[in-house]
Amino acid sequence: MDFNTLIIGAGAAGLICAAQAPGKCLVIDHAKAAGEKIRISGGGRCNFTNLYASAENYISRNPHFAKSALARYTQWDFIDWVTRSGIAYHEKTLGQLFCDTSAKEIIAMLLKGVADAGGQVQLNTAVQSVSPIDGGYAIQMSGPHGPGSVTARHLVVACGGKPIPKMGATDFALRLAQQFGIPVTHTYAGLVPFTFSGAQQEAFQTISGVAAPARLQTNGTTFEEAVLFTHRGLSGPAALQVSSYWAPGDALTLGLLSEMALRQAVRNAKETEGRKSPLTVLSRLLPARLVSLVLQDLALPERIADLTAAQLDRLAERLTKWQLTPAGTEGYRTAEVMVGGVDTSALSSKTMMAKTQPGLYFIGECVDVTGWLGGYNFQWAWSSGWVAGQAIKAQL
Repeated sequence: MDFNTLIIGAGAAGLICAAQAPGKCLVIDHAKAAGEKIRISGGGRCNFTNLYASAENYISRNPHFAKSALARYTQWDFIDWVTRSGIAYHEKTLGQLFCDTSAKEIIAMLLKGVADAGGQVQLNTAVQSVSPIDGGYAIQMSGPHGPGSVTARHLVVACGGKPIPKMGATDFALRLAQQFGIPVTHTYAGLVPFTFSGAQQEAFQTISGVAAPARLQTNGTTFEEAVLFTHRGLSGPAALQVSSYWAPGDALTLGLLSEMALRQAVRNAKETEGRKSPLTVLSRLLPARLVSLVLQDLALPERIADLTAAQLDRLAERLTKWQLTPAGTEGYRTAEVMVGGVDTSALSSKTMMAKTQPGLYFIGECVDVTGWLGGYNFQWAWSSGWVAGQAIKAQL
């Protein structure tokens, strides 16, 4: 064999895997630079993990599959590596950890890990075909470096999913899985803004750029974070989180205030400043432009003192349980993740190796394990890549 290990994809999962796999290891990627999604993540500062990462923060047909990898290589293990590498970081919100300076520090740390393990990274290299051979795999490649064909005992597929095609993302990993008879689940864009059409889109265009804390729910799953109204629809952390649980035709329930807070504010205003308008009173609790849009079709009185019980009920329904049905999402063009992927029933949770194809591993985003927003998907990349690397190391 030319190499003990060949890894397709120089992203988060592929690089950490290569850093664990000593011996002759080659990482290839069609991009011009390693770790491009790491570089652009977190506004260039890389939300590299989450303090609270556990299997409960992931979507999969088998919610138990991720437990083994996440337990064997935890967020604390990766944080320790970051700390030992002298990378300064901070917690932003909800356990999200970011580099103080640049995501490039994480990439440099990973590349040093690969080099220290004796591995090589070859960029501008695309895979043309993969074929099983006795004891391993033959990989046909194209690129300026050559050779055009190599063999490897272990083949690790770490080339991600479909999001952000302008960066070169494809469904190659899924097609390769299917080539070897490994099932793939239904896939769709996740952590992605919603789009609306017709009158609802026109209404949201008038408040584009307005953000507010909210409670957003679909299909029994709820997130309490900010929403951001855009010229095309609804974005912000809560919307991105909920999008991974949404299916076309499903409604969203948007809560902008708690019913208790709303009724208390109205009661106090009626008692002390009854001449004030509902718009004035509610704009103390929410952005005025948003309040104006919410109230425009409710036919409320000019004075808060004249608000009837029935009108307050309608107002409460709108502000606490606003029913919205998106036309769709922005799709893979802006999605942060792909939901679904290589079926976990076909993989070992301890090694990430295909059960029916010795020496073939699938790690990271291409697997049917999708994390929440906030560093969880990077942690899955670190954990799944690490266990695959350890499994390969154990066979040397």
